[in-house]
Amino acid sequence: MHSTLKPWQLCLFILAGWVNREQQELIEYLTAENKVLKEKLGKRRILLSDGQRRRLAVKGKVLGRKRLREIQTMFTPDTILRWHRQLVAKKWDYSDRRKSTVGRPRVRQVIVDLAIKFAKANSTWGYDRIQGALANVGYHITDTTVGNILKAQGIEPAPDRKRSMSWSTFLKAHWDVLAAIDFTTVEVWTKNGLSTFYLLFAMELKSRRVHFVGCTANPNEAWMKQAARELTACDDGFLNGKKRLIMDRDASFCESFRTLLADEGVEPVQLPPRSPNLNAYIERFFRSLKSECLERLIFFGERSLRNAVREFVAHYHAERNHQGLANELIDAGDETEELDGEIQTRERLGGMLRYYHRAA
Repeated sequence: MHSTLKPWQLCLFILAGWVNREQQELIEYLTAENKVLKEKLGKRRILLSDGQRRRLAVKGKVLGRKRLREIQTMFTPDTILRWHRQLVAKKWDYSDRRKSTVGRPRVRQVIVDLAIKFAKANSTWGYDRIQGALANVGYHITDTTVGNILKAQGIEPAPDRKRSMSWSTFLKAHWDVLAAIDFTTVEVWTKNGLSTFYLLFAMELKSRRVHFVGCTANPNEAWMKQAARELTACDDGFLNGKKRLIMDRDASFCESFRTLLADEGVEPVQLPPRSPNLNAYIERFFRSLKSECLERLIFFGERSLRNAVREFVAHYHAERNHQGLANELIDAGDETEELDGEIQTRERLGGMLRYYHRAA
């Protein structure tokens, strides 16, 4: 019923399922190794180069004093943080800008900033590749200078940066064809008392556009199969053009639901157990939905719930700025507004949701 997994998909499942356990085992081993080395060396002083101090200082600052103590580092947290303070002080030391007739000229800050930007955005680029990219925009420096810039910032060479590609970077490389789906719950007053309703949403990861699939007090197999048919409808299905759908291991995402998706060319991608961070985009939407809407209303019946959700989704798409999209609207519209037009307010749900704009 399911197509054979491709190699990169198999790697994804292995990575997502084992990463937490392997990282913890690695930390425990390195902590034990450091303790053994400290016992072996005793009070003998370890001499480091300036480049080694910079790398430890940059990475140690991120961890902080408490975490550094926990992992039993070769150097005390105060020493590592002192190195970081020296780096900060050196950054603001402008004595080398004084006019002099000797010595190599200072690398311009715009070149430094671009080299760092290129290295962070392209984990596989080495010093030569970054040198070439800088030359393309008119800045000609040697690959050795590129290396010195990155070492000063504690940035690893290309092979080490490549190994540390994040989950978010992986998603962005594929999210033209990725979507996510998940449930959230809300309590609703019905004729039978307080009932739990399950709200099902799907999200297009690239645009953050969401689709309210439906709500029910009993997401059984029949209801889920109907949801799959609507999502993959040939004319207006939300998942048209998508190749993979990320979902957790909730029992509601039953085998028949996943089979219907696969038959329509949408491959279900089930996440490892207890890994909400791997579906973080839709989890962030749920946080907004609850804090801005669901938790501020009391619902009497399914109809009032559906109306509130529809109003919030319309506000979410056309009236709410999103930090993950450079603080832009998902559906900005085509109309242009005059800068001297009157400022107007559009209200939803009795003024609970507001949008300010200028009249055309």
